Amino acid sequence: MFLQTFETYNSFNERELKDKNVVVIDTLRATSVITTALYNGAKEIIPVSEVEEAIELVKSLDKKTYLLAGERNSTKIKGFDLSNSPLEYTREKVENKTIIFTTTNGTKALKKVSLADNVILGCLLNASAVAKYIYASNKDTVIVCAGTEGKFSFDDIITAGVIYKKLQDLMKFESDDLSKACYFLYKPYEDNLYEIMKEGYHFKRLKDLGYDEDIEFCLTVDKFDIVPKLKDGIIKNSADL
Repeated sequence: MFLQTFETYNSFNERELKDKNVVVIDTLRATSVITTALYNGAKEIIPVSEVEEAIELVKSLDKKTYLLAGERNSTKIKGFDLSNSPLEYTREKVENKTIIFTTTNGTKALKKVSLADNVILGCLLNASAVAKYIYASNKDTVIVCAGTEGKFSFDDIITAGVIYKKLQDLMKFESDDLSKACYFLYKPYEDNLYEIMKEGYHFKRLKDLGYDEDIEFCLTVDKFDIVPKLKDGIIKNSADL
């Protein structure tokens, strides 16, 4: 098995994903939100790139069945039901709901990989579950970090390093240099991820906006044993597919 990592969704060609597992990471906060929502019983999440696309999509849906959710520039979109805070996605709010979801970075990454055969979502919350999924499939795997504003982002790279370590505990595999770099960057901070994450641009932006509780939640490793999977434009718990 060969593991390859891309630092942003702009740094690869879709042809490089053919016949491989693809793991999309946007730890702060889109993939953490989606993982939390599915754990708390959301029926499905439909990622869209633009706000207008989300609004157009719900015109054909029964208001009782869906929630509009997402952010722009890290803040809730006016008129939407939920923001991009995982703490809002409680069972009481999301159970059995379809969530139409758009974010600045994460959903764009998901759209870029949507034609790949096998796309799953990773974050710190489900790092071990993702590693187990990769191990069970035993297929070449590509990690796509969403990044921040099209650039390298510590939160995603460190998460890739955690998944690398979890996978290393399960099997032997080959990898590219960036995958190894993710691991070597993470390893000195494995007992205190906050220390390395706090140096990141996106981390600092969220902290300045007062999202301390979101950050603490998203930096929790292995809170959930669940793997979200994108299929035909819809994200569901892989166990249900």
